[in-house]
Amino acid sequence: MATHAGMDITALGEALIDFGYEGSDAAGYPLLQARPGGAPANFLAAAAAMGRRCAMIAKVGADSFGRLLLDTLERAGVCTDGAVCAGDAFTTLAFVTLDSRGEREFSFARKPGADTLLRPEELDEALIKGSRLFHFGSLSLTDEPARSATERALALAREGGAAVSFDPNYRPPLWRGEGEARERMLWGLARADVVKLSAEEAAFLWGCGPEEGARRVLVECGAKLVFVTCGARGAYYANRLGWGFAAAPRVRPVDTTGAGDIFGGTAAALLLESGLAPEDVPAGTLGRIARAACAAASLSTERRGGISSVPGREAVLAAAREERA
Repeated sequence: MATHAGMDITALGEALIDFGYEGSDAAGYPLLQARPGGAPANFLAAAAAMGRRCAMIAKVGADSFGRLLLDTLERAGVCTDGAVCAGDAFTTLAFVTLDSRGEREFSFARKPGADTLLRPEELDEALIKGSRLFHFGSLSLTDEPARSATERALALAREGGAAVSFDPNYRPPLWRGEGEARERMLWGLARADVVKLSAEEAAFLWGCGPEEGARRVLVECGAKLVFVTCGARGAYYANRLGWGFAAAPRVRPVDTTGAGDIFGGTAAALLLESGLAPEDVPAGTLGRIARAACAAASLSTERRGGISSVPGREAVLAAAREERA
């Protein structure tokens, strides 16, 4: 397996195909379009668009969808040398439809999906150790052997001196129950330096609002920097030096798939660009990072898909400047 030290960000987790809602046919049946995505993959594509060197560690099927994912990541500027192909499982698929209220509803073909079968011995250890930041989410913690692979990768990242980023990315259908989901999500939060949490996840974990959720991540979980996203409103940000709220620019959304991931990848890229440790970023700088991340997430909703909706650096920074003005 090839190794590439010196990456800015390496992420581990699900690379999958989102089948996104495109309307209904004459009989009322939903029409879906295949779009490459997966939360860590979207995260990396956003960070790469901001100029960071990124690599993906994942397991996909030895099938047409797996090849599509790896090709899409490469074209997005993400190194896939740490990805492996499963000969005994299909690439994981996610189906995004709308419920009776018009809200997104997720279904998954993952019993098992290739992403759950990543084994610890398949990790590119040098790639992980050589990265400045290691990112993961909770979906690689739902099943073995991917859970053990995630735990091993986290240990390797710490050995190499990397900062650790975590996004709970709660998807109820993929867990056996709320108790297990909460336990694994809290496990990840307790091991992260940088956290991106949604307001809905704060409510799920602690029954609280986003500001209290941010406080709990810093004080109870021990993270050094936290962002709590609040959908189209914007995001709270906090570390030991201060806190604030960044408003999101107004857009005309057509698809919110991957917006939170794109927020996280943009924020991580700009954090590394600052050259500061997460706990040492001044509130003013942190506010600028959060505004740019909100801009990236908002702009992404004007296009469909996850990776395919990632905006370019100049567009992101211009939108953030306009919002500030």
